[in-house]
Amino acid sequence: MNAVTTITNAVRRLETMFPGYFQTSGKRDHYPDFGFPKTITFEQFWQMYARNGIARAAVSKTILKTWETSPYVQENDDASDLTQLETDLQQRFADLRFWQKIAEADRRSLVGNYAGLVLRFADGKRFNEPVDRVPGGLDGLVEVIPAWQAQLTVDEWHNDELQENYGSPKMFTFNEAALNGTTTPRKFAVHPDRVVVWSQDGTVHNDSSLSAGYNDLITIEKVIGAGGEGFWKNAKSAPVLQIDKDAKAEAMAQAMGVSKTELADAMNTQVNDWQKGFDSLLMLQGMEAKTLGVTLPQPAEFVNVALQSFASSWGIPIKILVGMQTGERASQEDAKEWAKTCMARRNGSIVPNIMQLIRRLERFGVMAEKPWSVDWADLTESDMAEKIDRATKMADINVKNAQSGGIELTFTEDEIRETIGKDPLL
Repeated sequence: MNAVTTITNAVRRLETMFPGYFQTSGKRDHYPDFGFPKTITFEQFWQMYARNGIARAAVSKTILKTWETSPYVQENDDASDLTQLETDLQQRFADLRFWQKIAEADRRSLVGNYAGLVLRFADGKRFNEPVDRVPGGLDGLVEVIPAWQAQLTVDEWHNDELQENYGSPKMFTFNEAALNGTTTPRKFAVHPDRVVVWSQDGTVHNDSSLSAGYNDLITIEKVIGAGGEGFWKNAKSAPVLQIDKDAKAEAMAQAMGVSKTELADAMNTQVNDWQKGFDSLLMLQGMEAKTLGVTLPQPAEFVNVALQSFASSWGIPIKILVGMQTGERASQEDAKEWAKTCMARRNGSIVPNIMQLIRRLERFGVMAEKPWSVDWADLTESDMAEKIDRATKMADINVKNAQSGGIELTFTEDEIRETIGKDPLL
């Protein structure tokens, strides 16, 4: 047996004795080394959202941009004149704070794998009973309750493979007090007819939006926490007392007015009082006081790497996520890109979820069966300042064209008016 074989066998034995420290083959699992959880529960996502400023900013800014304006539900494509049905619907939604409740469910869905809306109808039935028809039209919808994932859990599944609803929830449990700080005592079983699951695909089988960047958030917490602890230790560092070899404990105790057995406690008390500023004198007979300083590197570069990674996982420009310490605003390109991202989110998940809710209300007779659609202001549309600037440039082109001998206008008056959202002149 040669030396290489001997060393290889020794390393393999060490790998068996100390797994994770001596590894000869395969991929190494870095999660335990770096302190990252292998699996993440909703409680961990919720705690991160509740206590981490970056996580809170990502969720809040996404919701603020997505719900910058409230949508309108209309029964035809003509948004200029409201029909009586649309007017009644807007009034009822305003009374229920309908869009605010939906926006809240949307916010909660970003933290968990899903969120939910519990619908309370005036149909004379309990929450755990299916819904047939709800009397009273729009007044039959009494309350819309947004719920976190932990508050709305699947209690039972449809397990008959021959049924078309196979694999879907058969019964939910709603427990409003499932999260810390929530003391409302409502807890009951609720039928799926009375629940709208709010998520990217309308099911409970999704990932939290915080999932991909969760490790980055932990890294940011580590750097910030370590930096704060280091500054605190530097500011509050107790002196290290080095006793001279010729120092006599009896003489020191006598000078401090205590017995030899009480000397250590007396020194601790004196050091504590000196740190607090109560005493201006630190008796050091036969001792030398030294401090152990903590050398801190600049944390910015370490935080920025994790911050950029988290922003990428979320799809949000970093300047929009955190702003800039210099007060610099996000660029127009960043703002436009973020608007496009939120518009894509609207079209891909928010509007389909709203339509799912509308179809549910139609089926129960709360809303009339109409070709309903969702009308929502475009987030990518230019603001008024940009529109006026564009109209001004169009007018300037007309002036320059006339000065150079042109006969026809490059832009008509109606085209310029349309640029700023004005109707053509009659």
